[in-house]
Amino acid sequence: MELRVESLNANLENDPLDLERDTWLAVRAVALKAINGSSSASIFSTGWAHLRLAQAQRIRAYSALMSPPSKAVVYDREGAPDVVTKVIELPPVEVKENDVCVKMLAAPINPSDINRIQGVYPVRPQVPAVGGYEGVGEVYAVGSAVTGLAPGDRVIPSPPSSGTWQTYIVKDQSVWHKINKDSPMEYAATITVNPLSALRMLEDFTTLNSGDSIVQNGATSIVGQCIIQIAQFRGIHSINIIRDRPGSDESKEKLKSLGADEVFTESQLEVKNVKSLLANLPEPALGFNCVGGNSASLVLKFLRQGGTMVTYGGMSKKPITVSTSSFIFKDLSLKGFWLQKWMGSDKATECRNMIDYLLCLAREGKLKYEMELVPFNDFQVALSKALGLQGSQPKQVIKF
Repeated sequence: MELRVESLNANLENDPLDLERDTWLAVRAVALKAINGSSSASIFSTGWAHLRLAQAQRIRAYSALMSPPSKAVVYDREGAPDVVTKVIELPPVEVKENDVCVKMLAAPINPSDINRIQGVYPVRPQVPAVGGYEGVGEVYAVGSAVTGLAPGDRVIPSPPSSGTWQTYIVKDQSVWHKINKDSPMEYAATITVNPLSALRMLEDFTTLNSGDSIVQNGATSIVGQCIIQIAQFRGIHSINIIRDRPGSDESKEKLKSLGADEVFTESQLEVKNVKSLLANLPEPALGFNCVGGNSASLVLKFLRQGGTMVTYGGMSKKPITVSTSSFIFKDLSLKGFWLQKWMGSDKATECRNMIDYLLCLAREGKLKYEMELVPFNDFQVALSKALGLQGSQPKQVIKF
């Protein structure tokens, strides 16, 4: 009987799974306890039953440290997004002790995402790369050293992080910000880039008080819509400029329903004195430009003495022209804003507090904008719409 026990011990110590010593000792103890009054068959049956249980536990633990395979939108060279992107399956990724594996729920297609793929954005990932920059997901698994996050938590990458167009993402716990589960999924997926830009620009360049005014072009953009709503919530008037195009009357009504005080098409502002159109509104101290060209000049015409125009985009791809008198006699200031530069690591806590504030507004119905949720299997359709190949379309948000 002792020989059988020694044989069992030898087999255990040479097991290829190399389980921890205390596991082997437990099995050995079971075998030794079974010697008195037990048959050799019962010894082996009991011992190996415990061994199989230990092996199964180790295999499950090992599996929990790997992500599931991920379906992703990738590109191996920069170029036209509808040409260079493709959907493939990526293999599982190890979840290290400080990592969090997140099952993505939704992610938008932003203009900056398109610019990264085209290779014209100032900061872009090295190819081959997975597309996407913001989104929302649910914690699927966590590494052994992760604290503050658990499976089932709703999270967003904050600051945003490249590679959100995939079904599973594994990144360090510092990347993820836990948010309120009651936040609407499509708003959680899109809250960081556009709404946060609107909030920062309203706060960073001049002090605005209730009763003051701002002026902006590109008012139908998501940033523009957010500026209108946040401004109204704070008692600030907004003067808005939109392009002349079919449906402009409908756009005006939509913006006014969001809280816009005045909405003008560019052709309506082809007058000598645009400020005569303001009626009882005060001259704006702050203006926002995301178009450039003549549209930027119209923003400048509205600004009061010492006013500031902030440029955060250039959709027309035309330069900003400023008259000499605007600098000399009106003392106007021109500033630029780039959210990614602002969101340095030292801004992480402040950034997350503002995201929570914006998501609160969204949950209360005080912040809204039009989006279209598109199944991941229809990614190419969503991309086509985001590229403007199907006319004017709402923000495209991929639903995984």
